[in-house]
Amino acid sequence: MTKEQLVQKLKSAWYIIRQVHREKATDMLEFEVKELQNLFSLMVLGSLVGLPSPPPAIAFELIPLMEDEIRTMTSRADFAQDPLGALVGMLNID
Repeated sequence: MTKEQLVQKLKSAWYIIRQVHREKATDMLEFEVKELQNLFSLMVLGSLVGLPSPPPAIAFELIPLMEDEIRTMTSRADFAQDPLGALVGMLNID
């Protein structure tokens, strides 16, 4: 093995190590963002599960940021009431 081949292999190994660390860091950040969104949802909608809610003025300011979570919550609540009806609705059976 020549010196150039050794240098090339070391460069490729270093590139792979950097990529692995970048992917791990990205995965960790995505996990943290998801957990912060869950915490934010619990803070704003915590009164539904018995936690003290934030002051109304703050909650009203935060509601527009909760649009996706509220949409998910209402769709799950609708599905919980009539799961068979939701399935039949998806299949377009009359």
